[in-house]
Amino acid sequence: MTQPDDLIDALEPVVHVFRDLGIQHFIGGSIASSFHGATRSTMDVDVVCDLTESQVVPFVSRFNSDFYVSQIAVENAVRNKSCFNLIHLPTAFKVDVFVSRGRPFDKDSMRRATQEKIGTTRTLEVPIATAEDSIVSKLEWYRLTEETSERQWDDVTRLVRLLGDHLDITYLRQAADTVGVRDLLDRLLNQD
Repeated sequence: MTQPDDLIDALEPVVHVFRDLGIQHFIGGSIASSFHGATRSTMDVDVVCDLTESQVVPFVSRFNSDFYVSQIAVENAVRNKSCFNLIHLPTAFKVDVFVSRGRPFDKDSMRRATQEKIGTTRTLEVPIATAEDSIVSKLEWYRLTEETSERQWDDVTRLVRLLGDHLDITYLRQAADTVGVRDLLDRLLNQD
Protein backbone atom coordinates (compact mmCIF):
# COMPACT_ATOMS: atom_id res chain seq x y z
CA MET A 1 0.00 0.00 0.00
CA THR A 2 1.26 3.49 -0.81
CA GLN A 3 1.49 6.42 1.56
CA PRO A 4 -1.35 8.33 -0.20
CA ASP A 5 -3.54 5.23 0.20
CA ASP A 6 -2.55 5.02 3.86
CA LEU A 7 -3.54 8.65 4.29
CA ILE A 8 -6.98 8.04 2.79
CA ASP A 9 -7.46 4.80 4.78
CA ALA A 10 -6.68 6.61 8.03
CA LEU A 11 -8.44 9.89 7.30
CA GLU A 12 -11.67 8.76 5.62
CA PRO A 13 -13.27 7.19 8.74
CA VAL A 14 -12.33 10.26 10.80
CA VAL A 15 -13.87 12.63 8.26
CA HIS A 16 -17.04 10.51 8.21
CA VAL A 17 -17.34 10.77 12.00
CA PHE A 18 -16.91 14.55 11.87
CA ARG A 19 -19.52 14.81 9.13
CA ASP A 20 -21.98 12.43 10.81
CA LEU A 21 -21.75 14.36 14.08
CA GLY A 22 -21.90 17.77 12.38
CA ILE A 23 -18.47 18.82 13.66
CA GLN A 24 -16.79 21.54 11.61
CA HIS A 25 -13.25 20.59 10.61
CA PHE A 26 -10.51 21.17 8.07
CA ILE A 27 -7.16 19.68 7.11
CA GLY A 28 -4.06 21.72 7.92
CA GLY A 29 -0.36 21.06 8.46
CA SER A 30 1.88 19.39 5.93
CA ILE A 31 -1.03 17.80 4.05
CA ALA A 32 -2.50 21.27 3.40
CA SER A 33 0.84 22.77 2.42
CA SER A 34 1.51 19.75 0.17
CA PHE A 35 -1.89 20.25 -1.44
CA HIS A 36 -0.86 23.84 -2.22
CA GLY A 37 2.42 22.68 -3.77
CA ALA A 38 5.01 22.43 -0.96
CA THR A 39 5.09 18.62 -1.06
CA ARG A 40 6.87 16.55 1.54
CA SER A 41 6.47 13.10 3.01
CA THR A 42 4.58 12.66 6.28
CA MET A 43 3.08 9.89 8.39
CA ASP A 44 0.44 12.05 10.02
CA VAL A 45 -2.32 14.44 9.12
CA ASP A 46 -3.42 17.50 11.08
CA VAL A 47 -7.14 18.15 11.45
CA VAL A 48 -8.54 21.25 13.15
CA CYS A 49 -12.06 20.87 14.54
CA ASP A 50 -14.75 22.48 16.68
CA LEU A 51 -15.30 19.43 18.94
CA THR A 52 -17.29 20.22 22.11
CA GLU A 53 -17.52 18.44 25.47
CA SER A 54 -20.99 17.08 24.68
CA GLN A 55 -19.63 15.46 21.49
CA VAL A 56 -16.68 13.62 23.09
CA VAL A 57 -18.47 10.36 23.97
CA PRO A 58 -20.32 10.07 20.64
CA PHE A 59 -17.07 10.93 18.82
CA VAL A 60 -14.93 8.34 20.63
CA SER A 61 -17.60 5.62 20.43
CA ARG A 62 -17.65 5.83 16.61
CA PHE A 63 -14.13 4.44 16.20
CA ASN A 64 -13.68 0.69 15.85
CA SER A 65 -10.72 -1.52 16.65
CA ASP A 66 -8.83 -0.12 13.64
CA PHE A 67 -8.12 2.99 15.71
CA TYR A 68 -6.39 3.74 18.97
CA VAL A 69 -8.14 6.64 20.69
CA SER A 70 -8.09 7.71 24.33
CA GLN A 71 -11.30 9.25 25.63
CA ILE A 72 -9.34 10.91 28.45
CA ALA A 73 -6.97 12.52 25.92
CA VAL A 74 -9.94 13.75 23.86
CA GLU A 75 -11.66 15.18 26.96
CA ASN A 76 -8.46 16.95 28.03
CA ALA A 77 -7.91 18.38 24.54
CA VAL A 78 -11.47 19.72 24.38
CA ARG A 79 -11.19 21.23 27.85
CA ASN A 80 -7.76 22.78 27.19
CA LYS A 81 -8.30 23.65 23.52
CA SER A 82 -5.26 21.56 22.63
CA CYS A 83 -4.75 18.36 20.65
CA PHE A 84 -5.10 14.59 20.77
CA ASN A 85 -4.34 11.90 18.27
CA LEU A 86 -6.00 8.95 16.66
CA ILE A 87 -3.77 6.16 15.40
CA HIS A 88 -4.98 4.07 12.49
CA LEU A 89 -3.51 0.71 13.53
CA PRO A 90 -3.50 -1.06 10.12
CA THR A 91 -1.33 1.69 8.58
CA ALA A 92 0.28 3.29 11.68
CA PHE A 93 -0.86 6.61 10.21
CA LYS A 94 -1.53 9.22 12.89
CA VAL A 95 -4.36 11.76 12.78
CA ASP A 96 -3.48 14.72 15.01
CA VAL A 97 -6.70 16.48 15.98
CA PHE A 98 -6.40 20.10 17.12
CA VAL A 99 -9.41 21.53 18.94
CA SER A 100 -9.97 25.06 17.71
CA ARG A 101 -9.05 27.75 20.20
CA GLY A 102 -11.82 29.96 18.83
CA ARG A 103 -9.61 32.96 18.14
CA PRO A 104 -10.55 35.22 15.21
CA PHE A 105 -7.79 33.59 13.12
CA ASP A 106 -9.10 30.09 13.98
CA LYS A 107 -12.64 31.06 13.01
CA ASP A 108 -11.44 32.67 9.78
CA SER A 109 -9.39 29.58 8.90
CA MET A 110 -12.42 27.33 9.41
CA ARG A 111 -14.63 29.60 7.33
CA ARG A 112 -12.06 30.03 4.54
CA ALA A 113 -11.20 26.31 4.15
CA THR A 114 -12.22 25.00 0.74
CA GLN A 115 -13.57 21.58 -0.27
CA GLU A 116 -10.83 19.82 -2.23
CA LYS A 117 -9.92 16.30 -3.30
CA ILE A 118 -6.79 14.71 -1.85
CA GLY A 119 -5.20 11.39 -2.74
CA THR A 120 -4.03 9.83 -5.99
CA THR A 121 -5.30 6.30 -6.65
CA ARG A 122 -8.14 6.86 -4.19
CA THR A 123 -9.45 10.30 -3.35
CA LEU A 124 -11.31 11.93 -0.51
CA GLU A 125 -13.04 15.29 -0.59
CA VAL A 126 -12.23 17.32 2.52
CA PRO A 127 -12.03 20.95 3.62
CA ILE A 128 -8.42 22.13 3.28
CA ALA A 129 -6.84 25.20 4.85
CA THR A 130 -6.06 27.94 2.35
CA ALA A 131 -2.43 28.57 1.45
CA GLU A 132 -2.49 31.82 3.43
CA ASP A 133 -3.91 30.17 6.56
CA SER A 134 -1.38 27.34 6.19
CA ILE A 135 1.45 29.87 6.07
CA VAL A 136 0.26 31.73 9.17
CA SER A 137 -0.30 28.48 11.10
CA LYS A 138 3.15 27.21 10.19
CA LEU A 139 4.71 30.52 11.20
CA GLU A 140 2.93 30.24 14.53
CA TRP A 141 4.30 26.69 15.01
CA TYR A 142 7.73 27.95 14.03
CA ARG A 143 7.46 30.62 16.73
CA LEU A 144 6.20 28.08 19.32
CA THR A 145 9.22 25.85 18.63
CA GLU A 146 11.49 28.81 19.40
CA GLU A 147 12.12 29.25 15.67
CA THR A 148 14.03 25.98 15.41
CA SER A 149 11.73 23.92 13.17
CA GLU A 150 13.42 23.98 9.79
CA ARG A 151 10.57 21.90 8.32
CA GLN A 152 8.02 24.63 9.11
CA TRP A 153 10.26 27.38 7.72
CA ASP A 154 11.06 25.33 4.60
CA ASP A 155 7.34 24.68 4.03
CA VAL A 156 6.38 28.35 4.20
CA THR A 157 9.36 29.41 2.10
CA ARG A 158 8.37 26.96 -0.64
CA LEU A 159 4.71 28.05 -0.48
CA VAL A 160 5.64 31.71 -0.90
CA ARG A 161 8.00 30.92 -3.80
CA LEU A 162 5.44 28.66 -5.51
CA LEU A 163 2.39 30.87 -5.07
CA GLY A 164 4.00 34.32 -5.15
CA ASP A 165 1.57 36.83 -6.64
CA HIS A 166 -1.39 34.48 -6.10
CA LEU A 167 -1.18 34.94 -2.33
CA ASP A 168 -3.48 37.42 -0.61
CA ILE A 169 -0.77 39.49 1.07
CA THR A 170 -3.26 41.83 2.75
CA TYR A 171 -5.00 38.89 4.44
CA LEU A 172 -1.65 37.29 5.31
CA ARG A 173 -0.50 40.44 7.11
CA GLN A 174 -3.78 40.85 8.95
CA ALA A 175 -3.83 37.19 10.07
CA ALA A 176 -0.16 37.27 11.06
CA ASP A 177 -0.84 40.35 13.20
CA THR A 178 -3.65 38.57 15.07
CA VAL A 179 -1.45 35.61 16.08
CA GLY A 180 1.74 37.61 16.73
CA VAL A 181 3.89 36.45 13.83
CA ARG A 182 3.97 39.55 11.63
CA ASP A 183 7.73 39.88 12.11
CA LEU A 184 8.20 36.31 10.83
CA LEU A 185 5.91 36.96 7.87
CA ASP A 186 7.84 40.12 6.98
CA ARG A 187 11.12 38.16 7.17
CA LEU A 188 9.61 35.44 4.98
CA LEU A 189 8.29 37.86 2.37
CA ASN A 190 11.58 39.76 2.23
CA GLN A 191 13.75 36.69 1.55
CA ASP A 192 15.50 36.65 -1.82
